[in-house]
Amino acid sequence: MILSGNEIKRQINKKIFIEPFDERRINPNSYNLSLADELLVYEQDTLDMKRENPVKRITIPPEGIVLEPGRLYLGRTAEFTRTEGYVPMLEGRSSTGRLGLFIHVTAGFGDIGFAGYWTLEIFCIQPIRIYAGAQVCQIYYHTVEGDCSVTYDGGKYQNNSSVQPSMMFKDFE
Repeated sequence: MILSGNEIKRQINKKIFIEPFDERRINPNSYNLSLADELLVYEQDTLDMKRENPVKRITIPPEGIVLEPGRLYLGRTAEFTRTEGYVPMLEGRSSTGRLGLFIHVTAGFGDIGFAGYWTLEIFCIQPIRIYAGAQVCQIYYHTVEGDCSVTYDGGKYQNNSSVQPSMMFKDFE
């Protein structure tokens, strides 16, 4: 079951933590998150799952930055979230999607106990100017049925402080 916006609001600072929190961003069953001012792009055309791939950091200036089609950009939410007892999910906003901007390629699913900034896998189908602070995605929460003995408390991406490239290479160690 998905939590309503009113229930998200009731759970703020109890089982759902969003910092900073702005009540005006609550929707009927989600909360809007915004884009931070940093992006990462991979420096090589061919990526390797078994190796750490070099990245270049880009700061989004106040006048925005134009994204190029066919390139993956890693961004992050400006908000730090933590969830206890619910499964957090992330989706792009419909207004964002209608501009041909995809906010997450595959990783819209969070785990119970995840704490951190959400890394956004950003891709566009035509050139688009984006801006830091734009509300580009929404987080929503599922209840869990049954016992949950494992929480996400020691994962590769837990308690991150910036955009994170893939750490899949650690799975091979």
